Amino acid sequence: MSGEKTDFIRFTGHRAFTHRIVLSTLTGRPVHISKIRSSSATHPGLAPHEVSFLRLIEAITNGSVIDVSYSGTTITYQPGLITGTVAGVNAGAVGDVVEHTLPANNTRGITYFLLPLALLAPFSKAHMNVRFTGPGVITSATYLTGDISVDSFRTAVLPLYGMFGIPPARIELRVLSRSCSGPGGRGGGGVVELRFASQVRLPKTLHLNRRPGRIRRIRGVAYCTGVSASHNNRMITAARGVLNQLVSDVHVAAQYDPAPLVGDKSGAKKKIGIGFGLSLVAESSADGVLYSADVVAPPEGGVVPEDIGARCAYQLLEVIAQGGCVSNVSAPTLLTLMAMGSEDVGRLRLGREVLAREETIGLARDLKKFGAASWGIRDVDDDGETTDLVVSVKGTGVGNVGRKVA
Repeated sequence: MSGEKTDFIRFTGHRAFTHRIVLSTLTGRPVHISKIRSSSATHPGLAPHEVSFLRLIEAITNGSVIDVSYSGTTITYQPGLITGTVAGVNAGAVGDVVEHTLPANNTRGITYFLLPLALLAPFSKAHMNVRFTGPGVITSATYLTGDISVDSFRTAVLPLYGMFGIPPARIELRVLSRSCSGPGGRGGGGVVELRFASQVRLPKTLHLNRRPGRIRRIRGVAYCTGVSASHNNRMITAARGVLNQLVSDVHVAAQYDPAPLVGDKSGAKKKIGIGFGLSLVAESSADGVLYSADVVAPPEGGVVPEDIGARCAYQLLEVIAQGGCVSNVSAPTLLTLMAMGSEDVGRLRLGREVLAREETIGLARDLKKFGAASWGIRDVDDDGETTDLVVSVKGTGVGNVGRKVA
């Protein structure tokens, strides 16, 4: 038994839970995670969104073994093969789509599931088609947990996959029904479908260490569900009042949807997921350089649309001021794909604030535990114009095991 225990990579706590499961699945290394909220007197163990994520992993893989302790504070995960969507093999597969239902007590935005799913999709054996349904689907940004909206994910994260030889044209994100967070930040009732048909043997080496360039245009989406459609125009006007002083090419689309009807325990249906928010993405003159910002009204309300619009605009300016070629939203995705790519050294330019984030430092430590090389960090050669850093990441050459077998 002692020999088996040493095979597990051990972690404690719930920090970076999804990313550790993703790294375990990509590398094939089993993990043991203990002391998950063990000190909490009211909600110890795995949260509903973490349990739902484990079920999603089980649905898109074949041969995975997940053991959860009775209290939910300890899990062991032995990864299987990433199969994607194969009828008759995947649990919950209906035709060419895996249907995954989120519980009503879910407090995380749908991008909590989409970001790790998109990391696994290029390495699957078949296409990765997943539809998220149920009373817990929140398509907007989340006020309490800080998840980004589906709009920022589609416009600021998915296009970056093209730099790794993964064509974004074969990646489709369908928002079939929108929803903001319900009362107390729980539940939503939206419907989102991700169709990822860009599978590769090995991601290309990334060299994104050039100057970020100047912002040439800003795009965005103002969305509201279950409130007056005029909220969109008010948010757009406030955001343009800030941004038009700096960039002339600003275009923000307006998206209105009725609040979804979700059934409760008694069988009666009621409207939840009422709210509004704004997503903005700035595109630079340098290819592949994107910055994004997301602001949403809190579930309890009390905020006018003008405040949301102005706050999102200023947040975007702060993200741009941090420097680098990517923001903190997309940095973990790029760094992980670089580490999983061919055995060559890739380079990525980051702002000091982005690199100093707890999530980025934790990712570097986790990657090293899974066998990746340490990062090399140096100042950029811009004659002291910026304080940006260049991070060098050596690929492990893991690649797509399913494609290798096939």
